[in-house]
Amino acid sequence: MACLRWLAAALLLGLVLMLVPQSAHGDERHPSAVARLLSVRGAIDPVTARYVEREVGRAEADGAELVIIELDTPGGLDSSMRAIVQALLATRAPLVVYVAPAGARAASAGMFVTLAAGVAAMAPGTEIGAAHPVRLGGDRADSAMEAKVVHDAAAFARTIAETRHRNAVWPERAVRESVSLTSTEALREGVIDLGAEDLSDLLRKLDGRSVATAAGDRIVHTADIRLDERSMLVSERIVRVVSDPNIAYLLFLIGLLGITAELYHPGTFVPGTVGTIALVLALVAFGNLPISWAGVLLILLAVGLFIGELHTGVGALAVVALAAFIVGSLLLYGPLEPTASWPDVRVSPWIVALMSAAVASFFLLVVRATLRARRLAVRTGIPVLVGQVGVATSELAPDGTVRVDSELWSAESESGTIHAGERVEVTGAAGVMLRVRRSEEGESPWNRTSPTSA
Repeated sequence: MACLRWLAAALLLGLVLMLVPQSAHGDERHPSAVARLLSVRGAIDPVTARYVEREVGRAEADGAELVIIELDTPGGLDSSMRAIVQALLATRAPLVVYVAPAGARAASAGMFVTLAAGVAAMAPGTEIGAAHPVRLGGDRADSAMEAKVVHDAAAFARTIAETRHRNAVWPERAVRESVSLTSTEALREGVIDLGAEDLSDLLRKLDGRSVATAAGDRIVHTADIRLDERSMLVSERIVRVVSDPNIAYLLFLIGLLGITAELYHPGTFVPGTVGTIALVLALVAFGNLPISWAGVLLILLAVGLFIGELHTGVGALAVVALAAFIVGSLLLYGPLEPTASWPDVRVSPWIVALMSAAVASFFLLVVRATLRARRLAVRTGIPVLVGQVGVATSELAPDGTVRVDSELWSAESESGTIHAGERVEVTGAAGVMLRVRRSEEGESPWNRTSPTSA
């Protein structure tokens, strides 16, 4: 119970942090002398788009000398990528996208973001490209739809490159043929503007450079510039964590099981609280993931079938419920929309197997036991004593005392005088006074005297 309370408190704190807006950062001294540093790692999703749009807008409003986006992404949602690209093309602040550190990549949606920067830079040992659109979940669209998506993405990549006066031929190949380039190759092909070993090297090479912005070219001075790192808000980081496909799936199931437990055993508070908070977090995460609502409906159907099995005991319902649960779990994510590329979004088969067993056990063991307990007749108080046999501890003529079920009671005889030590049977009660009669079992063995040994 204590663990559940701690879990409820932790989930509630997370929900509060998500809903309460936080101020960005406290250090605002002389903003024109700083370079704002943003970090984009992992899949490009709506949270990433909001983060970049907000911080780029603030940097422009504060008159920051430069904005640097350090990028390492396998790709992301087309809608989120386009929102970021629009923000980068529209900003009046000089902006650099730096693919780093070594081993990082600007794959798929990341390629579009890199192309949209006023200056595109890469660290050694990084790569860019592989931007062929795919359908979430790996399913292929029909040929006509796929051709439309590819043509649209290729035209978009070419337009961005031409706007920034870079090689517009290769980005189209990256979309149509899913090819990639190393940092050295990208610099040679004119896909990026410069290579830099690290941030210090990048700032040194940018000093005095002309950077294209929405307001025209602007010379940046970065020799002694101060880096001001702007990370995501706490609420955004929490959403990124719960948006992990496996975590979102587990939160969804915890929410369903917690609310079900509360409905079958009301008043315990903890399961209902934990379940509600977990379900809210799961729905927040689903808003940032390629959810297939068919999978969600199958899981809800499975829960309904499990409950039906508890009340009917048919047996076949449990089998169908388990099958619906497994299929729904496997189909929970995608396919929904063509995208510039999204990392593998699915629930781990091991987690599906574990949760299938856990959910089946929960309904068929825990909830069934609760239902059985609720159906049992109440077995407390004086009515329980009716029919039980005790022993008279004093003479009942007609009132006296008896011992029944190891307790001493006041009693009234209905069968004449009953002597101490005789067995009595409880026939009823009047308030706290038992009504008894002489038991046919005769004298209590407790009152018999043992023969004296010779």
